[in-house]
Amino acid sequence: MDKKIIKDLHASSMGFGCWAMGGTWNNVRDKESIAAVHRAIDVGINFFDTAPVYGKGHSETVLGKALKGVERDNVIVATKCGLPFAYSPEHGRVKSRHDLTKESIFAEVDDSLSRLGLEHIDLYQLHWPDPNTPIAETGEALRELQLQGKIRHVGVSNFSIEMTRELMKVVDVATYQGLYNLIEQNPDHYHNIPLEYRARSEVLPFCLENDMKYLPYSPLMQGLLTGTFSASDNFDSNDDRAANPKLNGDAFKPYLACANELSSFAKHVGVDLTHIAIQWLINQQEVGPVIAGAYDTDHVEQNARYAATQIDIDVLKEAESIVARWELT
Repeated sequence: MDKKIIKDLHASSMGFGCWAMGGTWNNVRDKESIAAVHRAIDVGINFFDTAPVYGKGHSETVLGKALKGVERDNVIVATKCGLPFAYSPEHGRVKSRHDLTKESIFAEVDDSLSRLGLEHIDLYQLHWPDPNTPIAETGEALRELQLQGKIRHVGVSNFSIEMTRELMKVVDVATYQGLYNLIEQNPDHYHNIPLEYRARSEVLPFCLENDMKYLPYSPLMQGLLTGTFSASDNFDSNDDRAANPKLNGDAFKPYLACANELSSFAKHVGVDLTHIAIQWLINQQEVGPVIAGAYDTDHVEQNARYAATQIDIDVLKEAESIVARWELT
């Protein structure tokens, strides 16, 4: 599998997204997740992206179990900080908060290392901005963690370019993670959370200019770009995707229609829609590992095959033209 270079890290062009591994998507089991991680390593996928908030620590714990006994140099582990969680008596449930203070980051990194069973994290990312903490304080904390050997590289996720530039004054930033896929090319919100960046028009040129790699999350629009969704009942209320307004109710209709047109085109040219969506991303120089979820070994093998098998550029351009006619964000 081709590699994407992130500073001194040689990452596979296809990554492994571990959100579903947290147990908050339908029909995902720990045993299958662990087997999927092992199969991913076998087929050349070496980049694993997780976060403490995925399943309130469960995703990191399961990934840690899967990596036990695996040669450390053979994998690149990326996790995040900034959304610590704890039981809230007021709400009667575990709730997360935005916190990028030095004290919180130091506590989070130790918790993540413990759950993962690792001595260092290859890529430590700021999950969401914290408007109440000076960026300089956050950057200094990350720089200290680098000096301590607990983290190697720093990344941001869902940051504005202005905030990223400010962080870069204190610590080197290797990656920028954000929402980006064939349908959502310049989205302005995610699960109704406003986004302070426009992926394709603003951030990709910024990454190219600053020797950073863009890590696209939701590369298949949480499953829509598999071409398997129906008009309703794609998941129940216990699935995190039920909170995505673009995949539910009336707002879902134009996205489904666009995906259906893409599916018809894919069938016409004799390739899978998922293959088109993955290759569309991999073919972009600024894009790093594509963070695609994999629920079992079949998903892993399919993702690896799609990453390794190129598609004619004219097919990718036509798919992009179809999306452009829908004018979706």
